[in-house]
Amino acid sequence: MQHYRERLHPSLWVYLSTALVLPASTIVFAPLTTVPGVLIGIAVGLVLYAGIVVVLVTTSPVLEVTEKEVRVGRARIPKELVGDCRAYRGEDAALQRGRLLDARAYLCIRGWIDPVVNMRIADPQDPTPYWLVSTRRPGDFIDAVTMR
Repeated sequence: MQHYRERLHPSLWVYLSTALVLPASTIVFAPLTTVPGVLIGIAVGLVLYAGIVVVLVTTSPVLEVTEKEVRVGRARIPKELVGDCRAYRGEDAALQRGRLLDARAYLCIRGWIDPVVNMRIADPQDPTPYWLVSTRRPGDFIDAVTMR
């Protein structure tokens, strides 16, 4: 039974900024000849942009919490091995992703999602001290992970 599921899709501004491939490819192909070069540039730009969108969507990780397991991207851990969870936003989230980050931590962070959740790992044999996970709904994610 699934308690929580979230796909970390890119934000709208990521799609808009990658759309700059359209005018860029048009500018590259425009000097070839007047009309066909512009049309070729637009066609190449549309194909490149479609490819970028497909890659962004298909590589978006999924957060999923079931009765027994937490899955973050390709990583999985039994719920009983997850310790304390804390949510961070704004400057605190930036500190967690930056200066306070432990190099041994498992990361699933996305720059277009501000909140992060720090999940402590309670397994003494695991060298990973915690998982740092981006989520748009940190409260719901923590509730699902800590529900036993």
